[in-house]
Amino acid sequence: MDRARRFVYSRGNAHVGLPTMRRLLAVAVAILSLAATAEAAVLDRVKETGRLTLGYRNDAMPFSYVNTKGVPAGYSVDLCLAVAEEVRQTLKLDKLDVHYEIVDAKSRFEQVAAGKVDLLCGADTVTLGRRKIVDFSLLTFATGATLLYRIDGPQTFKDLKGKKIGARAGTITVDDLRKAMSEQDFDAELVPYDDYAAGVRDLASGKLSAFFGDGGILLFFWLQSPDKAKLKLSDRSLSNEPYALVLPRGDDAFRLVVDSALARVYRTKAIEKIFTSAFGAQARPADIVRAVYLLNALEP
Repeated sequence: MDRARRFVYSRGNAHVGLPTMRRLLAVAVAILSLAATAEAAVLDRVKETGRLTLGYRNDAMPFSYVNTKGVPAGYSVDLCLAVAEEVRQTLKLDKLDVHYEIVDAKSRFEQVAAGKVDLLCGADTVTLGRRKIVDFSLLTFATGATLLYRIDGPQTFKDLKGKKIGARAGTITVDDLRKAMSEQDFDAELVPYDDYAAGVRDLASGKLSAFFGDGGILLFFWLQSPDKAKLKLSDRSLSNEPYALVLPRGDDAFRLVVDSALARVYRTKAIEKIFTSAFGAQARPADIVRAVYLLNALEP
């Protein structure tokens, strides 16, 4: 038999013939091809269709909601639009169609993982558990669960013992509240609300002694409330919640474009206009939020 045909690759006692090696190489090439496709999935799809799908919520003011014109708006939506422009320029497209897809609090991450949404623009906390199914951009905001009080009511957390505390139902902040109550060894009546606006109204009217929720969202509703003078936002945070935009897991090429857009927004100070537009002219970023902008203003 010809020596070339009898050639085998030997390692220890294992012998792999040329046909087997060819099959292994074919499998390796296929795996690498699939990995490359996964990494560029969103950009490839956008280049082919000319369309980027943004997921938004209608219940997360001022980060993501529907404005009076019926159009998705908010802090995170504006950041996503900056990403959309970065995508358009990166792919050298004359025009990019931005399509909005509404999502809900329960299934939003699954919609990203399933490819129904390219980029999620909401109020989404980065956690290791969530990173098992989706990926996150550079940080976009930093907040924490806190309390909005009545000025003429209890002024400390312990003073709320036996009182009614409102909280946004279906969020991790409710778990934070229960944990804090357990650590402080006191009990209070927890009243769930489907939206922040109703809770803040009941707080102002005296039906509640405090309302518990996301600090950034509470700040917005406090500043917008006609009863602002009756209320006070606590300077104590009961949790730490870093926010970021959500994108498909493993799509490194798309993530680089997303992060490049955010870094540019922070570097050029365009974030100041976005912040004011979302929170109002009276609002100022907290020191921790300013730190997010500073630390993520990465150079190209």
